[in-house]
Amino acid sequence: MNRKQWMLMALVVLLLAASACSASNESNKETDQALKPPPHPFGKYEEPVTIRVATIVEPTKSLLEGETLLDNQYTRNIRENLNIIVDYSLKASPTNYDQKVSMAIASNDLPDAMIVGPAELKQMVEADQLADMTEVYKQYASPVIKRILDSTGGEALRSVTFDGKIMALPNAQLQADGIHLLWIRKDWLEKLELDPPTTVEQLEAVARAFVEQDPDGNGKRDTIGLAGPGARGALYASFLQSTNNLYGFDGIFSAYHAYPGYWLEKEGKVVYGSTEPETKEALGQLRKLYAAGLIDKEIGVRQEPWKPIANGEAGMFFGPWWAPYGPIDDAIRNNPEANWQAYALPLDRNGEFSPHMSTSTTKFVVVRKGYEHPEAVMKMLNNLVLGESEGTFTTERGPTEYPLKMTYAASDETEYEVKALREVLAGRKTARDFGDKPEYKMLITDAEKIGPVKLEPHDMYDIQYWDPAKDRAMWIRAYALMVGGSPLVDNDINGVYSVTYSQTGTMERRWEKLQELEYETFLSIIMGVAPLDAFDQFAEEWLRLGGEQILLEVAQLKS
Repeated sequence: MNRKQWMLMALVVLLLAASACSASNESNKETDQALKPPPHPFGKYEEPVTIRVATIVEPTKSLLEGETLLDNQYTRNIRENLNIIVDYSLKASPTNYDQKVSMAIASNDLPDAMIVGPAELKQMVEADQLADMTEVYKQYASPVIKRILDSTGGEALRSVTFDGKIMALPNAQLQADGIHLLWIRKDWLEKLELDPPTTVEQLEAVARAFVEQDPDGNGKRDTIGLAGPGARGALYASFLQSTNNLYGFDGIFSAYHAYPGYWLEKEGKVVYGSTEPETKEALGQLRKLYAAGLIDKEIGVRQEPWKPIANGEAGMFFGPWWAPYGPIDDAIRNNPEANWQAYALPLDRNGEFSPHMSTSTTKFVVVRKGYEHPEAVMKMLNNLVLGESEGTFTTERGPTEYPLKMTYAASDETEYEVKALREVLAGRKTARDFGDKPEYKMLITDAEKIGPVKLEPHDMYDIQYWDPAKDRAMWIRAYALMVGGSPLVDNDINGVYSVTYSQTGTMERRWEKLQELEYETFLSIIMGVAPLDAFDQFAEEWLRLGGEQILLEVAQLKS
């Protein structure tokens, strides 16, 4: 055999050996993968994992005894359950958190994880600063969080998906928080032999009676027909703050099909609700109510807008289903016969209740690109939801919050609980029947505890059919659900959504000035400081100061 033949044979032998070795390595890899435990939403790390996060610190609050920002019930729970050590690389007060986040993004000096809004999320995606969380979500999100996000009809995940990739972890909030009901002193209605006002005109008549006919019986003309927003309040919810607006005039605007602060589609074009003629018409009605003394004279300046309600001085206000957690609890403490009831009113000219609707997600946890353990963030959020549902965390939180705390609530939680609790009160179901609904985190506890505070008849919700003294906290929750939630179940909601709930590029630069112009103009019109036609000048000025370009950008977002 010559040299050439020997070399050829040696090469064949080497190739066969390499092939066998490769096959063996692949087999070993498959064996290793089979032996490796699958990702676990609540799995504890064998070695400590540190995560640096951003947090809001309220300087006016003092720490609870024995607790520090880094050592409290939340950080200890995370360490014990997950072996994750929380550190803080960005701390800010509530007033400058957004500014510090913006500086961190601009300088690319980011914590491992932080909570941002839609504008910051978009900016960070475009700057390629974020970890792709697609596989993290698929493998590590707990079944409960997945069910909660699924309840939004896909909206929550769509809000964080860019080019097919999940680039952040979204929160999920109640649809009910964005619907503003009319809360009325029903005992005042009954005393004056009035019905709940179906239309804006009837609302005006009821407000007039509440002001002029001494419904509180003290012999003085000192009552307010309709309460309003205070110095730090809003006249209406907007696309950026689409939920939980207490004391605004949302219901009156929507009765005119006016949706200020929202982006709407009309005849194939995107328009801004605040510059539409329907908003001018609604402002004219509010101006009329204010001039007649039927709206709180101190709107826009009152420091504590809840006080007239709590003190029994006001007969109506607009707010979400959960108002008993706010001024109504105080009102009934002061007067146990104050029968505050909620109504899906007033109706529009078609006889429909047509409120503006909120987005299902407003906040996002982002993870720095390059952070070694992006799944740690998902585990922390799983642990938060589990801890809330099991009552692991105490309500006396002090100045600290759970790191990266976000709201996780099924979109239909309020409505689902109302229906479920009706079944429980009727004796058709018990708490055990809802064991397969963990996404409704408080339902089992509510079903177990509602009985003592709800008197018979169980299907009537006036204040005399409740016993708050049995369990005040449970009464507040049950009253909010059954009184505040029932109008959302028993009426057709012809809701109107904003085209977008996030900012465009021009908005980021111009929106603060445009918002100031809008609020000052509208408040001045309502209070009679400016004529109603000031609206037309505002609409022209709004377009000139950047609104025209913003409309084009919003239209592009929609297309």
